[in-house]
Amino acid sequence: MCTVCGCGTGEVNIGGAGLSTRARPKQGATRGWKAVAGQASAPDVLPAEPEHIHAAHHHLHFGAGPAHAHVPGLTQSQMVKIERDILGKNDARAGENRRALAARGIFALNLVSSPGSGKTTLLVRTLRELAGRIPAAVIEGDQQTEFDAERIRATGVPALQINTGKGCHLDADMVARALAQLQLADDSLLLIENVGNLVCPAAFDLGEAHKVAILSVTEGEDKPLKYPDMFAAADLMLLNKVDLLPYLSFDVERAIAYARRVNPAIEVIRTSATSGEGIAEWLAWLERGMTKAGAARRTACPG
Repeated sequence: MCTVCGCGTGEVNIGGAGLSTRARPKQGATRGWKAVAGQASAPDVLPAEPEHIHAAHHHLHFGAGPAHAHVPGLTQSQMVKIERDILGKNDARAGENRRALAARGIFALNLVSSPGSGKTTLLVRTLRELAGRIPAAVIEGDQQTEFDAERIRATGVPALQINTGKGCHLDADMVARALAQLQLADDSLLLIENVGNLVCPAAFDLGEAHKVAILSVTEGEDKPLKYPDMFAAADLMLLNKVDLLPYLSFDVERAIAYARRVNPAIEVIRTSATSGEGIAEWLAWLERGMTKAGAARRTACPG
């Protein structure tokens, strides 16, 4: 996760307003981030610890230790502590987001996928189908540009762009700041399109009701096994661009079986924004979620 890639460095931009995050590391520094709040700074030269690297013929596995990752100069125990500190703060903020959304009956989804899976095109089709029926808003996450937010706004739905700079995922604090700027209606739908990445977004709760993983048939059916954390964290997988299946060697049943190997409870809907296949089923899934969110709000706040 991001204790490995150091993607928290750089400049975050939410709705056009720059937000400074952690300072960039010095050129050539051993560690790619500053100490987390409440944690003492580590020396440049860190104590040695046996590496948890599984080696076999033609195979090096750097995810075998307690941290499930490897960073030169950091021990496994140090990496685990940093990860717990980062995710602990994020989860607390996500809990605040979740409570605030639930209090207003807002059904929030975290849409996650690799780049090019068709998330934005599917979102545009979804929002056009829902127009006039369900109030909706979108938070768009990308490292740079506002292209996707502009595509969403063209449907008439409000969209706020978050540019993460060098960051490879959205986090709960970014979403909280975005929620403060969006004019969300009660009993509405909030769609959060995360940065295209099948790794880091799996670890970061944003306060959503569900993670929805979009897997394009152009990517290969082995993605759920290659990136298991993402599919284990998702409640629904949209198998997207199925209109292209006649031109590919993609094995649909194998892809679904692989997803259920890492997450037996995951639901699957086959979709195509181009042909419309599966769109009605996807919209029905959304409407069930919104009905449940609205009913929970009314139960919590009768009258």
